[in-house]
Amino acid sequence: MTLNGVVETDFPEEFIEEMEKTDDALPKKINANPENVEKGLAKLVLTLIELIRKLLEKQAMRRVEAGSLSDEQIENVGETLMKLENKMEELQQIFGLKDEELNLNLGPLGDLM
Repeated sequence: MTLNGVVETDFPEEFIEEMEKTDDALPKKINANPENVEKGLAKLVLTLIELIRKLLEKQAMRRVEAGSLSDEQIENVGETLMKLENKMEELQQIFGLKDEELNLNLGPLGDLM
């Protein structure tokens, strides 16, 4: 519970541990250099696209394994995912980004890549 900016909890040790984890996840310094804004924006957008691509890929695999897609649909999904992956690689090269730079910590689910 928060009262006048003070957090009250029955488990202060656990609260401190969680706050320390959050502190480690946040950057120590924000780099607000106008020259890097394009790369930073590209990194954000490509990270989100990669997250969505991986979710789509997992959903497609579930549907293939469940047998709910026709052969033609499986072929279309596979081709689409391959084209998206190729485009992602192309955009990463354009903006000078590596896979590990697009990684995202998803908490209890682990890392995106």
